[in-house]
Parts: sequence; structure tokens; C-alpha cells
Amino acid sequence: MRRDPTTGLLLPNLSRRRFVQGLAAGGVLAGLPVWQGSAHAQPAATAFGTAPVLRGTEFDLVVAESMVNFTGKPALATTINGMLPGPTLRWREGDTVTIRVTNRLREHTSIHWHGIILPYQMDGVPGISFGGIAPGETFTYRFKVAQSGSYWYHSHSGFQEMIGLYGGIIVDPAGEDPVRADRDYTVLLSDWTDEDPMRVLSKLKVQSDYYNYNQPTAVDFFRDVSNDGLKAALDKRRMWNQMRMNPTDLADMSGATLTYLTNGLTPAGNWTGLFRPGERVRLRFINGAGNTFFDVRIPGLKLRVVQVDGINIEPVTVDEFRFGPGETCDVVVEPRDDAYTIFSQSMDRTGYARGTLSVRDGLPAPVPALDKAEWLTMGDMMGDMAGMHGADHGGMAMDHSQHAMDHSQHATHGAAADNPLKVPGKAVRHARTEYGASTDMRVDTPRTNLDDPGIGLRNNGRRVLTLADMHTLGGPPDPRGPGREIELHLTGNMERYTWSFDGVEFGKSTPVHFRHGERLRVILHNDTMMTHPMHMHGMWSDLEAPDGTFQARRHTIPVQPAQRISFLVTADALGRWAWHCHLMLHMDAGMFREVVVS
Repeated sequence: MRRDPTTGLLLPNLSRRRFVQGLAAGGVLAGLPVWQGSAHAQPAATAFGTAPVLRGTEFDLVVAESMVNFTGKPALATTINGMLPGPTLRWREGDTVTIRVTNRLREHTSIHWHGIILPYQMDGVPGISFGGIAPGETFTYRFKVAQSGSYWYHSHSGFQEMIGLYGGIIVDPAGEDPVRADRDYTVLLSDWTDEDPMRVLSKLKVQSDYYNYNQPTAVDFFRDVSNDGLKAALDKRRMWNQMRMNPTDLADMSGATLTYLTNGLTPAGNWTGLFRPGERVRLRFINGAGNTFFDVRIPGLKLRVVQVDGINIEPVTVDEFRFGPGETCDVVVEPRDDAYTIFSQSMDRTGYARGTLSVRDGLPAPVPALDKAEWLTMGDMMGDMAGMHGADHGGMAMDHSQHAMDHSQHATHGAAADNPLKVPGKAVRHARTEYGASTDMRVDTPRTNLDDPGIGLRNNGRRVLTLADMHTLGGPPDPRGPGREIELHLTGNMERYTWSFDGVEFGKSTPVHFRHGERLRVILHNDTMMTHPMHMHGMWSDLEAPDGTFQARRHTIPVQPAQRISFLVTADALGRWAWHCHLMLHMDAGMFREVVVS
């Protein structure tokens, strides 16, 4: 351990450069059965670039342990068919697929087909939709593929996803694909840590900012004094200290322990996709990270975004987009020069994943410097600064009184003819359960705008994709308005490192009930200082604008700090479903609920 000389923070003894770049040949260790591995055995690594594509209607996947080496230190991964990431599965809309998954681990495993609409028994969530796959057993998934687009699959057992059990899915449409491209690449971004995930969680429980290398320092203070004056600089520090908040708390894990991967390759490994000048190249970006929001751009190229979460949208041209774990984003580019860097920096600016588009293998392009890390603003902490009257610390309530109404499944019924729920509810309803040890802050004046790219991307001189830019082609399949409204708050306590809905961790919660066939509105209100990618299994989430008009169909919706977002759901899927934050440590620490449709 070492101590930061300005903050006093205990930091691990890690080479940040090593974790930013990784090993050029990092990957699954070739020819090393896991039972023969040792800390001293380091045979040559085989770099797994683009995962092999398996096509057809029948697939055999084997889950096992493999040794990997991304940083110079061999570690144990959970792999599919000996690969990290696993093979890309290519299906066709309308086909019935059969996937036999054999477990060669010493513990239970599972595979969840993220974003795929299917019977709940095939969803692959142990304890919710099935019992898991026991060691030595084979479970057969079988379902009809009723959609097309870019998706992915991953384990829903323990931390197996975080240590390698994931892969891409491409579903070709039954008819002609409206997105025309000469080349088609899956670009699966992920993060890797050599540490045991349980050890990581234990560290965060003791010191929630353990991996935060962007702590405010004396240098920052004197810069603020120079820019704003001594009094303003002192007031700024005093305000954050009184709130017991950290303005640089953007991610729980950082490049201090994470190596960022593109299709299983480190930045030094440099995954490369080939093209000929003048071709249209489709890049199917998948965020398969356990912990990281990526900001993706290709310097020198415009990104024509054509699909989000597997659903085609009205094309929109941008320079950059942010997406969180669980999200997918398809772009089409038209490269003219010989080489371009696919640059995917982490939201906290402590590292990046890297790939290259090139006319020939081995021809790189310049890699841009990481952007400067930015502090969270008062708007990120408090929400709508114009509506902060009557709230402690502006729009953020910090007391622990017991006056709030319990809204955990608040329902407002409306008539179909003149629906009073046409516009999402704006009145904030904090549940009684939010006033306890599991919640360290509450936002009373949230912002509802969808046009904010988020901290670190505002006014950076580049055109950045936002939720407001996304418009699903054809509008919502279900034209009905909501019959009722459910409001749930995303809550946490950073000092305790607990995460929850309405201040209630999963183990203490009761299911959320949907009536089969109903159309309802869900409001997610973020009372924390972190962005949460929220994934509801089994049903689409029809994102709304603040005025209630339809935006886009999503299966994973990022909710920014102090933001209030609403979406409509058609409860057309009987059964038991998971609903959770897709940051793995947040899900494991309690931000998870069960949805029952009956």
C-alpha cells in the first residue's frame, strides 16, 4: 500500500501505465489446463481478437476456467469454449434456437440472453427464473427468436460475468436489413481486474473511494484560489465536506485495477478491423463491462448511429457517444484514410480501450490523450437548480426525518379517454424506507431533461449523442397510454457501500407486481451521485420525453445523477423477471428487484 501525499488516501501499489496499456499479447494462456497453472507458469499467451462467429440454430457452449494474462500477472477467468470473450452467436429472426450449456466449473453457472425477449424460464437468472446450472450438468435453452439487432449474453451467477463469461449476439432480420454496410464488426468493450471481485467489494465496503485516483488535491485547491479567489475556493471545499460527498466519485473501480479491453484485447494488443477505402463499415458496439461507462469516438470519422439496444433509430450523426454496461450502440462509418483509432475512454478518465480500423493489419493510428477528469457539478448533485426552494442544500435533502410517504408501488389510475397520466408525474415522492442507514442523500428537485451528455462530455467541442437524440423508427408498438404510474428511487450510501431501490436492498425487498397485459409508466428517480444503467428483463422500456411523448425503445436505460426518467412498459410477459443496475458491484450490493407479471 502507499499513501497519497496530498490527500492521505491509501492507494494500491499498481503501475497505472501497465493497466492502461496491458500486454500486447494479453489474453487466454494457450495450452495451460487450469489445474496445471501456477503463479510461476507463464507460457506464451494467445491473443483473442474478434471472437469466432457461430451461425445456425444449434449451439454447444462449455463454461470452464482458463488462465489469462492481460497485465503480466496470470489470473483465473471464467470462459466460454475456452475464449474471452466467448464466441459471437449469429441467429436469424423467426428461427428457433437451441443452446446447450455445459458447466465444467466447481460452482453453479448460468447464461442470460441480454435484451432477448423470451419465456421467463429461458431468461437464465438463478433464483428468479431457474435454479442455475449445477457443476457437471448441461442445461438446454430453447426459444424462438422474435427480434433482430445487436445484443449480448453473459452469466448471471455471482461475479462470473466480471471475470470473463460474456459474448456477443447478432440477430439478422427475417427480411432485408435496412442498414446497409460492406463490413460488419462486433466491438465488445469490457474491463478486467486481476483481483478477486469479492476482495474488490470488501475493499469498497471499508473505503468506498479506494480506487479513486482523482481525489481533490492541494494543487486543485490552489488552482481554484487562482481562478475564483480564496473565499470561493474555501466555500467550495467546505460545501463538499459538509455534504460528506466527493465531487470526483464517478466510478467505483478505475484504471488503478482495471484493464480495458476491445474484443478481449488490451490497448497494447490493439484489435484491428480491416476495410477498403470507400466502404461502409458497421460497428456493433457492446458494453460488456462489469463496472465501466465508456465514451467512444473515432478521431477523424463521423459516427452515424443507426441502432441502440438492438432497435433501429432514425439515424443521427455524432462525434462521440457514452454507453454503460448492458447497452449496445450500432454505428456506420465511412473511412477514407488508411487507419483510425477506436478510442473508448472510461468515464472517470483513468484508462481506455483501444482498437483500430485499418487498410492492413499492423498499421496503427495515433491514440489521443485521455480527456481531463471533471468534477461533478451542483446540478449533478442537486438536480434542477431553479426549483430548489425548500430543500436542504438546494435540491438535495440530507435529513433523516420520517415524514415521507411510502410510494414503493404508488399507483395512480386514469381514464382511457382523457388520461391524467399523459404527462409523467413531477411531484417527488420519497418512500419512508429512504430515511434510513442505506440512504445518504435524497434529491428533491430532480432534472428531467434528456439532452445532457453527462459529466465530462459537456461543451467538449464534439457532437455527443444524448437520449434526446434517439427516436425509434415507427414509434411505439403499443399506442396505449399508461393506466397507472410506479415511482422507484435509486438509492445508496457510499460510506457503507450499499445500493438499493427506495433504500431497500434486494434481500429485504418484495417483488414489484405488473398486471398481465397492462400498460403502465415507471419513473426512476436517481437519488445518488452516480449514473446507473438500469436493465429490466423480459419487457421493453419505452423511454419518454419529459412531456410524455415517445422517444426510444430500450432494454437498458442510463439514469444520471439527480435525474428523473420515465418509460412505459407493456406487461406482456408472464413470469418472474429481474430488474437491476448493470454495474455488477451495485447489483450485488442490493440495487436489484424482482418483477412479477401475473
